Amino acid sequence: MDWLLFEQLDRLRHAQGALLDAVGLGPAQTPYREAFSAPGVSLRRYGSGEESGPLVLIVPAPIKRPYVWDLAPGISAVRRCLASGARVLLADWQPAPAGFGLAEYGERLLLACLDAARAERAVLLAHSLGGLFAAIFATLHPERVQGLALLAAPLHFGPDTPVFNAMVAQLEADDLPDSLPGAFLSAASLHAAPAVFGSARLLDAVLSAGDPERLRTHLLVERWALDEFALPRQLVTELATQIVREDRFARGTLEIGGRSAAPSRLTAPLLCVVDPRCTLVPPGAVLPFVEAAASRDKTVLEYAGDIGVSLQHVGPLVGRNAHALLWPKILEWIARTGAH
Repeated sequence: MDWLLFEQLDRLRHAQGALLDAVGLGPAQTPYREAFSAPGVSLRRYGSGEESGPLVLIVPAPIKRPYVWDLAPGISAVRRCLASGARVLLADWQPAPAGFGLAEYGERLLLACLDAARAERAVLLAHSLGGLFAAIFATLHPERVQGLALLAAPLHFGPDTPVFNAMVAQLEADDLPDSLPGAFLSAASLHAAPAVFGSARLLDAVLSAGDPERLRTHLLVERWALDEFALPRQLVTELATQIVREDRFARGTLEIGGRSAAPSRLTAPLLCVVDPRCTLVPPGAVLPFVEAAASRDKTVLEYAGDIGVSLQHVGPLVGRNAHALLWPKILEWIARTGAH
């Protein structure tokens, strides 16, 4: 594998992103301050400090920058949480040493964020692989989690997850560099699911062309997709073997630091958002985990998709329908859950 080529592609894609920023297609992020930083993560704190609602810790996926949660004022999950009165934190993943794996992303760094915020408990709100990390944390530290809200998060792997299976099929730990370039991860995704990461994006652009608002959101997501992030070798190796190939988390056999991380240890109220049409994270990658979780309070919401989101996988964060129909229900659940 020519890893140097992928590193050069990373630099090229970042340069393309800078050009799109220059023509007005960069994110319009909500002001925040850095509340804590350590190798692998920095903690963002939003708001004026006068918010009195539930404490929400957003856990993004680590593959790209986290501002897809805060892309523009009208399509910002961060702003919606703030407007509901929540106290909002976000774990902003940073470059990490090669040896950082599930123990760091699924426990130590999130625990450090909560400790730095002096938060006994928080509602964890997460998307995609960030949802996997948040769920692992919630099984290891149920006393620190007031609620767990997962959007399009892959939690169970097997025949229902052919895209992830294809992504990891050829990965061999001995062949990986210390950090896997983001361009490699994007190329692997496109190879595993050319419709999801290729033709569907083109079709979305065509369908958005007649609606300036939807077309702008499509272009903002395309710009975000260029902001790739290298992942440490240990994390990729453990995700490929323990999570995707062996499905240890959903099966209840995953151990972090000698302790069990199993659905049977999840006691917090659980909300999961699923898209019945999604081939990347289909309901079959989520619902078996919901069924196995020990939580007494379980909620499943369906997301019907959007035009103008480029990648349907991020639709729950940026889509017009998502913000009109889905987010009011999520925020109502957070308010109810955070009140206990």
